[in-house]
Amino acid sequence: MKKNILILLVIATIFSCKNDTQSNGKLNIVTTTTMITDLVKNIGGDHVNVQGLMGSGVDPHLYKASEGDVTKLVDANIIFYNGLHLEGKLVEVFEKMGSSTKTPIALGEELDKSTLIGSDYFASNYDPHVWFDINYFTQFANKVTQVLSEKDPEHSDSYEANKDAYVAKLNALQTKLDAIVASLPKDKRILVTAHDAFNYFGKAFDFEVVGLQGLSTATEAGVKDVQRLSAFIIEKDIKAIFVESSVPKRTIEALQAAVKSKGHEVAIGGTLYSDALGDAGTIEGTYLGMFEYNVNTIVNALK
Repeated sequence: MKKNILILLVIATIFSCKNDTQSNGKLNIVTTTTMITDLVKNIGGDHVNVQGLMGSGVDPHLYKASEGDVTKLVDANIIFYNGLHLEGKLVEVFEKMGSSTKTPIALGEELDKSTLIGSDYFASNYDPHVWFDINYFTQFANKVTQVLSEKDPEHSDSYEANKDAYVAKLNALQTKLDAIVASLPKDKRILVTAHDAFNYFGKAFDFEVVGLQGLSTATEAGVKDVQRLSAFIIEKDIKAIFVESSVPKRTIEALQAAVKSKGHEVAIGGTLYSDALGDAGTIEGTYLGMFEYNVNTIVNALK
């Protein structure tokens, strides 16, 4: 608690006198999740310096700002984050910054709330895992382009061109994923994971989604949760359940053991990327690659 208060005080003090400068003529941009970092790099291209606070395998629900993050935030011309209380531990920091000369951009807050999935787990009252609907991520791309163009109008044509090219890739990905999912019978489309990060995926691709921990990894799965879900798996004859890269696998392993104790078998179908992308430099380290990898992993394991 004292550490968080210190960080807030430092941010408030420095932001009050910090000039809005650029490095090497490029916009300094700070992002939170790896998905947003990848998006901004694709649209900003060579005209921006992008620093992501979170890396591969980092859980945004539990991430806390460090002293090292303060410098990045202070030097930023623009800060993009998911919002909808995904970055729960950073909300207080962003609210303090919002009262200074710099206002962070919460991309999720730009979406039509009437279309979002409700949630009692978050102060926003919405499920924040919106990037698993490609239509929402396309709206993120539009907002990022708008903000970059307003901040750096000299390169607005470049930002627009990059966005158009990236949105074309998103549209092509949607078509490809629809075809992959269509190969899996509807009665097999039941996705069991460590926590409910995939509800928007389920809505977009007609899957029933069940998470052991609920929407936020800040909540712990109890014995009753494991027993309830193991009974569900047996009843539905589910062939595979899935680990998540940003959530300890012990919860899913406990679920697998519970199913086995009742005389049944369920495989661990693989590791899905939920709240973070894969390692930088890999296919799964991009939003496009992550999404295709996830869908192939899910469909192949459940067939």
